[in-house]
Amino acid sequence: MSGNETGTSLAEIDRRSSLHPFTSIADHLAHGPQVIVEGKGIRVKDAEGREYLDAMAGLWCVNVGYGRPEIVEAARDQLERLPFYHSFASMANEPAIRLAERLLELAPGRMSRVFFGNSGSDANDTQVKLVWYYNNLRGKPAKKKIIARRRSYHGVTLGAASMTGLGPVHASFDLPLPGFLHVSTPYAYREAPEGMSERAFTDLLVRELDERIETEGPDTVGAFIAEPVMGAGGVLVPPAGYFEGVQQVLRKHDVLMIADEVICGFGRLGAMFGCDVYSIEPDLVTLAKGLTSGYVPMSACLISERVWEVLERESPATGAFTHGYTYSGHPVAAAAALANLHLLERDDLVANAQSAGAYLQMSLRERFARHPLVGEVRGIGLIAAIELAADRERRTPFDPALQVGRRLSAKLLDHGLISRPLGDSLALSPPLIIREEEIDELVERFRRGLDELAEELIVEGVWKVRG
Repeated sequence: MSGNETGTSLAEIDRRSSLHPFTSIADHLAHGPQVIVEGKGIRVKDAEGREYLDAMAGLWCVNVGYGRPEIVEAARDQLERLPFYHSFASMANEPAIRLAERLLELAPGRMSRVFFGNSGSDANDTQVKLVWYYNNLRGKPAKKKIIARRRSYHGVTLGAASMTGLGPVHASFDLPLPGFLHVSTPYAYREAPEGMSERAFTDLLVRELDERIETEGPDTVGAFIAEPVMGAGGVLVPPAGYFEGVQQVLRKHDVLMIADEVICGFGRLGAMFGCDVYSIEPDLVTLAKGLTSGYVPMSACLISERVWEVLERESPATGAFTHGYTYSGHPVAAAAALANLHLLERDDLVANAQSAGAYLQMSLRERFARHPLVGEVRGIGLIAAIELAADRERRTPFDPALQVGRRLSAKLLDHGLISRPLGDSLALSPPLIIREEEIDELVERFRRGLDELAEELIVEGVWKVRG
């Protein structure tokens, strides 16, 4: 495909003009981009005409699938009627008003207000500022530290990146900022002591959080942030009783609970929110991705009655809430979100995520749980990960230099399947519209790539099947 009248390819134009997120500059300049030009249902097509089953729904977000005319029409109609207006100084628009009302109807816990933004990263930065603002207003100005978990992902703006618990997000950026702390992650496969039961591992994690707050001083800790299921950290499902124990600790120390529902929200786990699955009663909720199914950038912060009561009570003395974005409550994004939520409800996609998700989890375990290259299959609903291991019995990881996750992901692309390598784990998060026969196709394509990788590693002499 030509990029302009001289015949310069889109790939070449991209290499000389764009800086890509989460991409090696050197690799990109050497190998160039894969240009995606079309999407329909659960499939996308590249500039060379090759079709792929998108088992990542973009970046965990295209929940209703590609090419839904209802969302396109809603956005177009709004563009014609009112393409933009801001929400500063009490200005408002109808789609944003309707959307806020709808989100409060759907929301987990006792939510009172909605603040709109543009991305999960800026929404989590807003959550940090809300925690600080809330504690300032109630006369606890020292109560500002934020505790997150190692391997968590909460975004890449300064505050959000500081909460994110991934080393590469911090390296070379002088992060995390002071006041952002991290505790252990509920990653039983790699981090639970050998022979420890699930219940005992939960108790260990909860005790660590309690002790960390005590060590820091409860009067200095403002909030704990967590994804119900950790996405970019490896699709890590919490052990039984984990969030129950965590919330007991937070209540004991008057620490707010921020639920980062950017990936889990809007049906991914087989319920509307991850909070519904794990009985989380949040004080603040972060939404993005599935809010519009990625069709238009938008995020939202849900603010609980507990927090809102303080903000409202102190408003006469504090004056304006001096935080916000030009595009907060953007009418086109809000119209797209409303159409997206209508499709989720009309097509019963949360229920499909539950039933299709059960089939996906069963299929992955039946096909790969005993594969000699696979250490663990984990997940819930329509999110899963397959972790590779050099020795599955001993849970020995591969030498990072082998980059087995990236190599498998590349082989899956050759078989027309888009996944996401997360270290030695391959993540899968298909659109919620996926059917059982498409799951069978996904699993078969994954098997081909996995078997090819196994054969390649044997030939290279870096791995062998252990009896």
